[in-house]
Amino acid sequence: MTTLPKKGIFNRPEKPYVHPYLGGVVLGIVLFLSLFLTGNGLGSSGATIRLVAFAEDQVAPSHVDQTPYLLKLAGGDKDPLDDWILPVFFGALLGGFTSGWVFGRLKFVTTKGPNISNRTRWLMAFLGGTIFLYGARMARGCTSGQALTGGATLAAGSWLIMFAIFAGAYALAYFIRKLWN
Repeated sequence: MTTLPKKGIFNRPEKPYVHPYLGGVVLGIVLFLSLFLTGNGLGSSGATIRLVAFAEDQVAPSHVDQTPYLLKLAGGDKDPLDDWILPVFFGALLGGFTSGWVFGRLKFVTTKGPNISNRTRWLMAFLGGTIFLYGARMARGCTSGQALTGGATLAAGSWLIMFAIFAGAYALAYFIRKLWN
């Protein structure tokens, strides 16, 4: 009895993942080229806050002009969308979508344990992402910016933040592991 390969949303057969060492080498080359060609590293939390600042500037420009943090991004004549990080952000989204399509993994799946509902899983993912994004802005960079760019430049603060993120994740995993068993 033969089993058919799993298929994604566009009925493309699922292909195997790239070897992690090869993926790491490619990521290193992309980071090097980013630093060499643009003088900027990789990251995405800055793009998210710029999109939020843009939306808020459209709805409540007076609030943006009165908030020091947002004023730096979108106050007065400043355009929050005029930044190098937005093409990186949308390129990562498009690249992830394209990779999912090419390798047959483009599908709607909720990965969860048997002791949690889909709704609770999505709520927890949204809540965790929101808290993580807030923390990333406080740390002046997301894991991509801190671990990849900061780590590659041997910034001590970036290494410290990454150890703290991993320690926090391991500590939290102890309390929520029952949801995944």
